[in-house]
Amino acid sequence: MANSYFRERSAPYVPGQAAPFKVSRSKIELFMQCPRCFWLDVRKKITRPSSPPFNINKAIDELFKKEFDSYRAQKKPHPIMVEYSIDAIPFEHDQLNTWRENFVGVIAVHEPTNLHVFGAVDDLWVDPAGNVSVVDYKATAKDREVSIDSDWQISYKRQIEVYQWLLRQNGLPVSDTGYFVYTNGRMDLDGFNDRLDFRTKVIPYKGSDAWVEPTLGRMKACMDSDDMPPIGNAAMGGPCDYCSYARSRTELTLKALQK
Repeated sequence: MANSYFRERSAPYVPGQAAPFKVSRSKIELFMQCPRCFWLDVRKKITRPSSPPFNINKAIDELFKKEFDSYRAQKKPHPIMVEYSIDAIPFEHDQLNTWRENFVGVIAVHEPTNLHVFGAVDDLWVDPAGNVSVVDYKATAKDREVSIDSDWQISYKRQIEVYQWLLRQNGLPVSDTGYFVYTNGRMDLDGFNDRLDFRTKVIPYKGSDAWVEPTLGRMKACMDSDDMPPIGNAAMGGPCDYCSYARSRTELTLKALQK
């Protein structure tokens, strides 16, 4: 069986191609973390090793959607929205199911770069003035209160900002303020007993999508170049772990072959 890391789900990018090239929200994040990994992905279809699926997180996402959908149908705020004094209700739109669908999502073709940008949202809320807020569900299990203050959580913030940009490209009046519905598995109980309890909080985040279009321009320039970007400092604060591993492994292999 072929190595799954090299399996092609779509054709690699060809400089000068007429058809728009699809880039997901996660591909934008990949470029922000490491242009070299991004170039290898889109030009050579050599992808980073994938992590195991987070099936519990997926289950929580689906249950959150069902929960908020019940209040969407009633045109009422979810109790947690009332608890956090958020003057809004879940947003009803005939495209919402499509916008939530993985590998489809909200779509915008960025004409200057001919990039077909897409991303699947978790939820949308709307205030009385008609302004739409992007909502993202997050789940974890830690022995302290959840926040979005860690350096690595910049990826969470960029995620909301890409969705804000996409929805604005589709003509929606989008609020700068989005929300994380962040739930935390409790670790302070006496036992499991076939039950995992959570505490959920809503964290507002005021985003700016001003970086998105300039980034798409830099992505396109990277894609069009036949030169693989060098290993350098990644945006996450240090050398890319994947590139550093690949380089060290290659150097060790070459030394072994020379013996």
